[in-house]
Amino acid sequence: MGYMRTAMLLAALTALFLGAGYLLGGQGGMVIGLLVALGMNAFAYWNSDKVVLRMHNARQVDRRTAPEFYGLVAQLADRAGLPMPKVYVIDTDQPNAFATGRSPEHAAVAATTGLLRRLSSEEVAGVIAHELAHIKHRDTLIMTVTATLAGALSMIANFAFFFGGMSSDNRNNPLGIVGVLLTAILAPLAAMMVQMAISRSREYEADRVGAEICGHPLWLASALQRIEAFARGIVNPAAERSPATAHLFIINPLHAHAVDGLFSTHPSTANRVARLRAMAGAGRAPSGPWG
Repeated sequence: MGYMRTAMLLAALTALFLGAGYLLGGQGGMVIGLLVALGMNAFAYWNSDKVVLRMHNARQVDRRTAPEFYGLVAQLADRAGLPMPKVYVIDTDQPNAFATGRSPEHAAVAATTGLLRRLSSEEVAGVIAHELAHIKHRDTLIMTVTATLAGALSMIANFAFFFGGMSSDNRNNPLGIVGVLLTAILAPLAAMMVQMAISRSREYEADRVGAEICGHPLWLASALQRIEAFARGIVNPAAERSPATAHLFIINPLHAHAVDGLFSTHPSTANRVARLRAMAGAGRAPSGPWG
């Protein structure tokens, strides 16, 4: 996905703020929606990574507190030609991981304790290489900003539903209570569609580049299969509370998600694994740092 399309998708989220503002408060509400969107865009650019990490109660680790994991990230980051990102651990039993940050110089990688405990060191390397690929392609900015804006839209929708909107009886609001209901229903749905458009195509590319970084496509393929199997049976409470961040993870962390349904933020794991296996069969990945 090119940067032009990414900019268009962000513009679509901004337009959703305007539309929600109009439905709730007419022209005045649309102006408020624009101001909120501009403020949220600015806030998200500088702080969205911190917000997301806080949502998942991530704690920063270093070479002293998590020597094996930190050393693995350092080794792979060096192989990818990236600055060393900050490293975080999330205390949850579900294996998963994500990357965040506005640039490679301001990036972070977060893995769950379940990932570090349940997967082999080779599979963890494949997962971290995938996340570093997101950082290398600067996916983390757009994906994290989108999570923040989508969360804000959902908050506005909830406000509309529970409190009746900013001015549902205002003469400037042509739809009245209907506008409130439409906002409550359509705003989070539209935000989800934008997230899907951003996330699905980027996962395939991160898989490909991640396999090149670690040198072993089958490590990542095995990790994807095992994470998906665990995610079906292990709930990630923080992710359930913040579903707008689901597209950040390497595998959808939501317990009740449809794996490749219409509203999935991730492509089919089977399709991702098939591509990685084809890549391994074609010998398209260089020898990894472990031989």
